[in-house]
Amino acid sequence: MLATETDILRGKLKEVFGFSQFRGNQEVIIRNILNGNNTFVIMPTGAGKSLCYQLPSLVADGLAVVISPLIALMKNQVDQMNAFGVNAQFLNSTLTKTEIKRVKKACLNGEIQLLYVAPESLTKPENIEFLQNVNIAFVAVDEAHCISEWGHDFRPEYRRIKEIIAQIGDLSIIALTATATPKVQLDIQKNLNMENAHIFKSSFNRTNLYYEVRQKKHAKQQLIGFLKGHKGKSGIIYCLSRKKVEEIAEMLNVNGFNAVPYHAGLDAHIREKNQDDFLNEDIDIVVATIAFGMGIDKPDVRFVVHYDVPKSLEGYYQETGRAGRDGLEGHCLMFYSHSDINKLEKFNKDKPVQEKENSRVLLQEMSFYAESPVCRRKQLLHYFGEEFTVENCGACDNCVYPKDRFEGQKYVKMAIEAASLTGERFGLNHLVDVIRGVANQYTESYGHNKLSIFGTGDDEDKDFWKSVIRQTLMNEYLEKDIDNIGVLKVSKKGKKFLKNPESIMLAKDHEYTLGEEEEESTERVPVNVKSHDEELFILLKALRKKMADKMDLPPFVIFQDPSLEEMATTYPTTEDEMTQINGVGLGKVKKFGKDFIELIKKYVDENEIVTASNVVVKSSVNKSKLKIFIIQQIDRKIDLDEIAESKGITFDALLEEIEHICYSGTRLNLDYYTDELMDADKEDEIFQYFLNAETDSIQAALNDPNNEDYSEEELRLMRIKFMSEYAN
Repeated sequence: MLATETDILRGKLKEVFGFSQFRGNQEVIIRNILNGNNTFVIMPTGAGKSLCYQLPSLVADGLAVVISPLIALMKNQVDQMNAFGVNAQFLNSTLTKTEIKRVKKACLNGEIQLLYVAPESLTKPENIEFLQNVNIAFVAVDEAHCISEWGHDFRPEYRRIKEIIAQIGDLSIIALTATATPKVQLDIQKNLNMENAHIFKSSFNRTNLYYEVRQKKHAKQQLIGFLKGHKGKSGIIYCLSRKKVEEIAEMLNVNGFNAVPYHAGLDAHIREKNQDDFLNEDIDIVVATIAFGMGIDKPDVRFVVHYDVPKSLEGYYQETGRAGRDGLEGHCLMFYSHSDINKLEKFNKDKPVQEKENSRVLLQEMSFYAESPVCRRKQLLHYFGEEFTVENCGACDNCVYPKDRFEGQKYVKMAIEAASLTGERFGLNHLVDVIRGVANQYTESYGHNKLSIFGTGDDEDKDFWKSVIRQTLMNEYLEKDIDNIGVLKVSKKGKKFLKNPESIMLAKDHEYTLGEEEEESTERVPVNVKSHDEELFILLKALRKKMADKMDLPPFVIFQDPSLEEMATTYPTTEDEMTQINGVGLGKVKKFGKDFIELIKKYVDENEIVTASNVVVKSSVNKSKLKIFIIQQIDRKIDLDEIAESKGITFDALLEEIEHICYSGTRLNLDYYTDELMDADKEDEIFQYFLNAETDSIQAALNDPNNEDYSEEELRLMRIKFMSEYAN
């Protein structure tokens, strides 16, 4: 491509989309398309896939046809392109005959640059004939994982795309997806007849997302507690059934959250309104089935909750990928239960044999992910064929709250030997049976009951060995056979390990108890129209004001409003219960808690309230090994940048952890760091600001004209110092 053509592309990028430079592989992908090559783009959600076909449609000779799976996705993208001044239209079942005729005429006249077509519309004979008469530049197949039977949202119409395109003409194809395992990648290429395509694969690592799995026990209570910590932020909650979507949306609204449902059973205009309200920030939370979110361009989704277990890791990754598309924080929480897995297995019982087996394997991967103690990020990236070598990602529950580890050299060696001695032709369950010495028709018919490895691991249960084999796979001593689903082979690294075994630390899986997983008894929960008891909240605020005036302190130093709201929800009447409140640690309880506990006790007795100390189930902040490490390092006066680097986290993430520690009542002395960063006058000025401020909000501090010379980092550090000295 000539330099002048490069200038044209970058000019269009700035003029139409407002960007000064391309991201990642975008420019080389666009060049490849304009050169008439088949192109396969594997790029995570939020990395700019759409631009890869939208921009070349502006400079290519002819119409760009985009095959897209969802009407909501088409509308969203067409609206965006029209807002940019680009003539884009769609062709799907929502249009009248007159509207269809108008769109087709405009395409034939060369007036439209970008045409979105539903796969169902593409297969109609009249539309094939129409497209045969249009000058088409290229065809883009969006959400291409729908082609694959291993994709998380299998669409039969997508399997016909190859033959339809062949009827239309000899056209170059660009296939795009955010989620494709090596198996799915091959399936997509084969089904689109584009084995020769140039492949552009971006990293699947979304570094700004925090992954967490919790046992689905008292799930509604846990959900309310989680959302209280994200009040006013945009989020999506995924449920598997329409009924559950309606139930959760209603429950959230009763508890003071701004939520709407979204599923295929709603009227089209209601779905459209709910989606638009979410995009326009008129509502905070969408409770949805997987019908919502594909291609929705909302950058500031701060959390994604899976209330029910997803059907596959592909689906899970795609849906969590809708959080934090602006590069800022995104919390991905999944509630996991064995009963959810059992329900999904029942849904699959009437499927054809091969499809049922595929679904079973996908569910098994989902269970492994939830139950494994291995870094969540490492597991996800491994699933999509990408290696992650960082020991602790610092942004998932398994890394922030690691399980105790043990030396696993002999167990890993046994797992590799089992795979090797059985001919590398079997899956996890069979290998476990061989190691444990289980005599059944399979181990006996293959003669594996006569192998030297048979029964050598009978002192451990099957769950232990399943975990060992999975962790052996994660550490790449074993590898998946891409041509035979479920089969495990010994990798080069594994063969080397057998010759020279090395130390390898393993951890035991999470133990999710059976029974009482799905829902809590509503009798235990104090029933209030609002999410908290408004009368008690007012009393707590009055007590806080009285105490603050007496101590000559701003009220927020004692307890923040979210903490008071949670007290007015869970009614803590002991010191131990009080420490479970967000932003309240033992230090704060000892310093300020006595009068608050006595007030709550009196209120509970006078109003005959049955308390529910288990409304919000949280882990104590003091139990976090990461937080203990940070406190110890600060006590040793280690530079904060060094602490962040040693744990593989950003400085901003470290500051957040320090703030959590401080707000929970632990006193931290950062003088050694702030004294190097700021002069004494500046420190004193910021300190005085917080002493007289009505709120500890950093945004409010930044907006104060008296603070215009101070950076956000300086303000946050001094707020920590202020809270440590006065609140802890």
